[in-house]
Amino acid sequence: MARRSWLACALAFVLVAAAACSRPSDESATPGVTDTTVTIGSHQPLSHPLAPAWGQLPLAAKAYFDHVNANGGVHGRKIIFTYRDDGGEPDNSIKVVQNLVEKDKVFAILAGWGADSHAAVIDYLNSRKVPDLIPNGGSARFNNPVKLPYTFGWYSSLREGKILGDYISKAFPGKKVAYFYQRDEVGESGIKGLDKVIPPSSVVARESYLLGETDVTAQMRAIHRAKADVIVSFSLTNYNVLLRLAQKKLGNTARLVLVSTGSDPTTLSGLLTSATGDPATGSSMIQGIITNAWLVPVSDTSNSWIVLVKMIHDRYLSGRPLDRYTEMGVAAAYLFVEALQRTGRNLTRQSLVDTLEKGGLSPGLGLTPLDYSRTSHAGYAGAQIGVIKGNAIVLQGKPMITDDGAGPVVPYTAPLPRPPASGIPPPPPQG
Repeated sequence: MARRSWLACALAFVLVAAAACSRPSDESATPGVTDTTVTIGSHQPLSHPLAPAWGQLPLAAKAYFDHVNANGGVHGRKIIFTYRDDGGEPDNSIKVVQNLVEKDKVFAILAGWGADSHAAVIDYLNSRKVPDLIPNGGSARFNNPVKLPYTFGWYSSLREGKILGDYISKAFPGKKVAYFYQRDEVGESGIKGLDKVIPPSSVVARESYLLGETDVTAQMRAIHRAKADVIVSFSLTNYNVLLRLAQKKLGNTARLVLVSTGSDPTTLSGLLTSATGDPATGSSMIQGIITNAWLVPVSDTSNSWIVLVKMIHDRYLSGRPLDRYTEMGVAAAYLFVEALQRTGRNLTRQSLVDTLEKGGLSPGLGLTPLDYSRTSHAGYAGAQIGVIKGNAIVLQGKPMITDDGAGPVVPYTAPLPRPPASGIPPPPPQG
């Protein structure tokens, strides 16, 4: 009897142990996911010269996640957002992302900064099958579902170039056009987009710079000598300021067209004011600048999406700027939360990828739909032209959409959705 009792206990122990080993566990099956949390990471340029502006993005994303967490999280899980400084340097980005994946065990990477910085980590992330969501760089290389199945782009400088080029060709027919751009993936992709639309005979100058240069006077002189009527710039904000100052010094009156990345009116006027010492001059120097927007302009305070951004800002970021970078952080976080909601409680890295490739996500703060499918990881399909008036970007016409190839630039006319009353995307209806 004693022996049979001992054997029964031993067998019961083995069965319980085996069941425990075979039982699915959120923590062991999917890194970064537990029954109550999902941990994601990001690399950001917190010690870079552009940190005062771009450093707003991760702060705003975290603020939005705080709002979601305060309202119960997503499927009962709170979002932990861990972002690290890489200084905007690709070598540092590699180290930071490896630590996030291998030591912090993050589930996914969200809104990693910089075309070149993030390009340094995309192969690593895909080899580890880590979802790499909406990198903040605008590079067309992030849209490659075959080679990079876990990377999903956010916006495309190539598509922005096509849309700006289409506008320039129609608004300034027969005029001479000059290009000014940063020699990196984003700048060069933007120029490729322009060249798909603007006739080569219209382009009278192609001037560029390397990140780190502090004087673009020589480039502006070359543009001035070419007698360009329009200058289109694929540059960061501080280089657009240098360009504008050099243009004013030469008495050049060419119409300035800036890509969205470098056209935030608040930042432009602030930097120009610092450079000239005159607030009136700083503001006057940005009036009439043409640009594009792929998110609702943050200056459109009547828009329900911007009301949401302001609510997040006032509640969690009071005392910090309310600008385009704040909006981008909220926009990135909103898209991630919607993807989690649609994926459901059974969250794995592959199930999140499958959700994104099904398409149908709300554009959130975007002006055009998201181009996500099994064959496209492009992000937003296009953008809308705007003009700086006062301290705001005033949209013109309709949003325009296009592709990464030779496809046309066409209007997008469907109405855009409003945010839910809670500011949190709901899970999809069952059944």
